[in-house]
Amino acid sequence: MKIFSTTLKASVAAIALAATAFGMSGIASATTLKLSHQWSTSDVRNKVAEIIAEDVKAANVDLEIQIFPSGSLFKAKEQWTPMERGQLDMIVYPLAYAGGRHPEFNLTLMPALIKNHDHANRMNKSEFMARLEKILNDSGVVTIAHGWLAGGFASTKGCIRTPDDVKGLQIRAAGKSFEQMLQGAGASIAAMPSSEIYPAMQTGVLDATNTSSSSFVSYRIYEQVKCYTPAGANALWFMYQPVLMSKKSYDALNDAQKEALAAAGKKAEAYYDAEGRKEDETSVKVFKENGVEIANLTDEDFQKWQDLAKKTSYAEFVKETPGGQELLDLALSVK
Repeated sequence: MKIFSTTLKASVAAIALAATAFGMSGIASATTLKLSHQWSTSDVRNKVAEIIAEDVKAANVDLEIQIFPSGSLFKAKEQWTPMERGQLDMIVYPLAYAGGRHPEFNLTLMPALIKNHDHANRMNKSEFMARLEKILNDSGVVTIAHGWLAGGFASTKGCIRTPDDVKGLQIRAAGKSFEQMLQGAGASIAAMPSSEIYPAMQTGVLDATNTSSSSFVSYRIYEQVKCYTPAGANALWFMYQPVLMSKKSYDALNDAQKEALAAAGKKAEAYYDAEGRKEDETSVKVFKENGVEIANLTDEDFQKWQDLAKKTSYAEFVKETPGGQELLDLALSVK
C-alpha cells in the first residue's frame, strides 16, 4: 500500500489560536467521506469498509466515513469515474472492472496467475503491484487496502482438475480472460451473472461454472453439482478487490487523518485476508456436508492450466495492452 504525504499548511496549534482570535468556539467540523460499494451489509467487503470507518472515527482526528452499500449511491461499474474525478471519495472495487479504461488492470482477474492467498500477499508487495499503483496514482486514485478473494469450479458432470475435463462442457466463466482460456480447452461459454447459475444448472442449460467461494455457498450451487474444485493450495480464480480513494479527497486530509486512515487500512487488509481464507474453507465444508465430491488441484494440474492460459488469455492480454508483456512478466516473476 502506498500513501501520499503532504505538508500541513498550518499546525493544529495555529488553527486553534486563529479560532480563538476570531471568537470561534472550536476548529473545523469533522470531514465526512463517502464510501460506495455494490455488496450487501453481510458481505466481507462491507465489513472491510466498516473496519476502516470505525477505526478512523475512533482515532478522533475529525474524520468520518459514511458507507453506501448495495449500489445505493452508484451502480457497481459506475463508481470509477466519479471517484477518479473526486466526486466520490472511496470505493471497494474489483479493479478489473476498470480494465476498459486501463487494460493493465485486467491482470487482476487472470486465470492461474495467483496460486493461493500467501501468493497474493507476496504479489501485494511486488514490483508488479507497484506498477499498478503508479497507474492508479496517475489516474487520481490511491490504494487504502489490498484485498484478494478466491473462487473455484463446479460441475454437474464430474470433477474439473485439468483442461481436458472441461472439453465439450457448457460452462459459465467469471471474466473475459477465463472465457478465453476455457474456450481454448474446448468448452462452450454461457454468459450469465452468478445469480442465474442455479436455475441454468437445474434445467440442464449449464454443465459447469466458476465463481467466488462465497457465491458458491450463497447461491446454493452445492444442490446442483457432483464435484467442486475449491480454492486451496492451488486455485485458478483470484480477483483483486481493493479499497480505493480519490487522490483529490486524500490530499485534502491533514497528516493526522492520513495516519489514521493508513492504520485502519492495514487492519482492514489483515481482516480481508483472513476472511477470504475462511470463505474458501467454509465452501469446502458446505459442499462436503451436501455430499459433493471435492477435487483439489495438484501442482501439476495448476501448471497445465497456466500453460493453457499462456497460449490463450495471457497472449490476448499482451496483444491488447501496451507494455503488457513486461507487466505480465513482473506478475509471473512473483513465486
